Amino acid sequence: DSIQNIIIFQYLYFLIYVQEREPKCPTVVPVYDFNPEEDAAKIETAIKTKGIDEQKIIEILTKRSCSQRAEIAFEYEKRAKKDLVSALKGALSGSLEHLILGLMKSTAQYDASELKSSMKGLGTDEESLIEMVCSRSKEELMEIKKVYREMFKKELEKDVSGDTSGDFAKLLLALVQAKRDEPSNVVDYEKIDNDARSLYEAGVNRKGTDVTTWISIFSERSVPHLQKVFERYKRYSPYDIKESIRKEVKGDLEKSFLTLVECMENKHLYFASRLNDAMKSKSVKDKVVTRIIVSRCEVDLMKVRTEFKRNFGKSLYQTILEHTKGDYQRALLNLCGGDD
Repeated sequence: DSIQNIIIFQYLYFLIYVQEREPKCPTVVPVYDFNPEEDAAKIETAIKTKGIDEQKIIEILTKRSCSQRAEIAFEYEKRAKKDLVSALKGALSGSLEHLILGLMKSTAQYDASELKSSMKGLGTDEESLIEMVCSRSKEELMEIKKVYREMFKKELEKDVSGDTSGDFAKLLLALVQAKRDEPSNVVDYEKIDNDARSLYEAGVNRKGTDVTTWISIFSERSVPHLQKVFERYKRYSPYDIKESIRKEVKGDLEKSFLTLVECMENKHLYFASRLNDAMKSKSVKDKVVTRIIVSRCEVDLMKVRTEFKRNFGKSLYQTILEHTKGDYQRALLNLCGGDD
């Protein structure tokens, strides 16, 4: 009887938790025979070395999980009587510094600090803001907001609305509020049809665009529901949802809606495309490459790698090898976790 209860409990647990959350596919996992004291001592030596032993720092920090890095930082402070992050700031520079300091934060802390820096100073980095707000799940956004409040003593919503304007601001705010429905086991065909028709009637079917209707459907419905809505939409509109977005809205608003659709269709392909674009030009967009690889290496970078290879004819590993160099390259390759 009790065994039966345990089995039922485990099955319910599976239904509630495992199905809702996407399975993780990280490229960086905890190292098995972990010794934080030893790692801390090696890093202290690497920082003290004349000319700084970057390779040793990279070798350790890119091959430990986030919670293991936190333990190393704790041991380092006990030994060296100073904070590891400040020591790394002093020892490293440029793209490598940005990457290693990113690794010293949890995924949510890193996302929060990247959002903060995309809104600080002169001009907002809309592209980064769009990438982060439109690609993160409801759970991720809720965690980011909590951490943002802890780190900066401010509300993410307030900073977003202070830094953007018009319908673009309204869409980002609606997304940051994280009101998206949970996926349901029941497919509501009537609601799918209604939403598809509403999107059509609010856009392609009229003069001007009723952006408010678009925003509420895009920001409040669950992802599986919206995937079916976009499919159904083709019954009403001569253009698919992406073509409709391009016809109806422009600028940052257009980019945001398109990013949402791309992430709902295939989030890992979206990240792979961003990485590919960032390494296509002569000058590599280090910031974009670092942000995607650091923020996804303990989440789903393995799936991003798969999409990269499938869609761009060569592996992410080979692309990094070709377009970056030196210690920064070595760190990226370690986080990438292998060739495909």
